[in-house]
Amino acid sequence: MAQRTAPTLPLALFSTDQLISEEDRAIRDTVRRFVADRITPHIADWYEAGTMPVRELAPELGQLGVLGMHLEGYGCAGTSATAYGLACMELEAGDSGLRSLVSVQGSLAMFAIWKHGSEEQKQEWLPRMAAGEAIGCFGLTEPDFGSNPAGMRTRAVREGADWVLTGNKMWITNGSIADVAVVWAQTEEGIRGFVVPTDTPGFSAPEIKKKLSLRASITSELVLDGVRLPDTAMLPGARGLSGPLSCLNEARFGIVFGSLGAARDCLETAISYAQEREIFDKPLAAYQLTQAKLADMTLELGKGMLLALQLGRLKDEGSLTADQVSLGKLNNVREAIAIAREARTILGAAGITLEYPVMRHANNLESVLTYEGTSEVHQLVIGQALTGQSAFR
Repeated sequence: MAQRTAPTLPLALFSTDQLISEEDRAIRDTVRRFVADRITPHIADWYEAGTMPVRELAPELGQLGVLGMHLEGYGCAGTSATAYGLACMELEAGDSGLRSLVSVQGSLAMFAIWKHGSEEQKQEWLPRMAAGEAIGCFGLTEPDFGSNPAGMRTRAVREGADWVLTGNKMWITNGSIADVAVVWAQTEEGIRGFVVPTDTPGFSAPEIKKKLSLRASITSELVLDGVRLPDTAMLPGARGLSGPLSCLNEARFGIVFGSLGAARDCLETAISYAQEREIFDKPLAAYQLTQAKLADMTLELGKGMLLALQLGRLKDEGSLTADQVSLGKLNNVREAIAIAREARTILGAAGITLEYPVMRHANNLESVLTYEGTSEVHQLVIGQALTGQSAFR
């Protein structure tokens, strides 16, 4: 008779909990319980319906403390960067749309105001956003300018003491439900950021439908048709493309961890299914081919986790570079989507249904692979770091 031992969770083989402080583990476990109780029972229905009750969830996420959690002051929790990453991992184990909601709110919209905003802008928006009472979005990508944001066509022109914004933004998470949009535009002095209340005349945000990925997420276009703003709406601390790129690096850091949450959920689902599924009179998990797949997926998940924790340590020390974030984003999302696809093969036909999370995660990761910098962009960032030569043009 074949020998049987107690199953081991994939990441336990790497003993990664030993690399995480007790406080950060406690934060991670709190977010994991929230996802299990509040998200997992409903996410398949939300995904199928193509929606998420953001207005309902946002105050709960605020009470949980994950909105802008790694920022200091203004009602933010001020946790470590590693704790933020671990929270993203648990949120994305629920669904990439949930992690996107938290990431856009905290690492893009809130971080832009926190890092580059005036004290008045910070006081007006950050406490409400941290509490989930106000929703933010981040307007950088345009219909014709994604990987090359420097070419954006949105313009901000001075008229007296005001600014007038005209243009379009595309693929904006939270856009149609946001209370405030951080919008980047070309001006005579280069790219500048603006804090735009979404009830300003000329602002609209039609929702994008018919998505096959990130269905449990609100995605919109932003239309700026002569949006008039006072001079105080400009972010004083952001000049040029470095302003929005600093925000993107914050979001990319969260994805380094978040993508592993989706991968872990797929792998654990595959292990559980393989143990329960009988084929040719024994469990699917007892076959060599199945175990080889599970071993390979575990290896890549664990390596990705070790990379994420190292980047978290560097960020907490204040020494993390944009090149290193690109390493994490490129590797972990690429491996996460490979794990999701491989896990699906173990589930067979069951893997394509919403009864299991695997195909939902795989579809979501197709978007995660693209946004916050495509794989090709991150390859070029790493290539430039290695050679000193820019190959973007």
